Amino acid sequence: MEFDEQKAIEFINARLAEASRPTYPDDEVLNVIDMIWDFYQENGMLDVDLSDDDDDEDIEPDLIDYVTRMLRKDRDASVDPQDVPLMVHAEIDYEDSVL
Repeated sequence: MEFDEQKAIEFINARLAEASRPTYPDDEVLNVIDMIWDFYQENGMLDVDLSDDDDDEDIEPDLIDYVTRMLRKDRDASVDPQDVPLMVHAEIDYEDSVL
């Protein structure tokens, strides 16, 4: 399977709903997904040469911090910082499901 942005958005919003958190419009969730992929790019994690030995758990705290910082800078963003860890974890779970 390939990464599908719309399915990733639905997956993340479903996780939020399961946790009794509000869901977000597609554009807001996509903004978070884009921030996650920006983090990957900035840290060389999209390189084909990377081994699969890297554990998502190791980067998750840094990724959450990065997304939270970027959302603070984005004056138009409406994502509650409290939801960022759940959204990041859900996005990683979605990535793992399509591998």
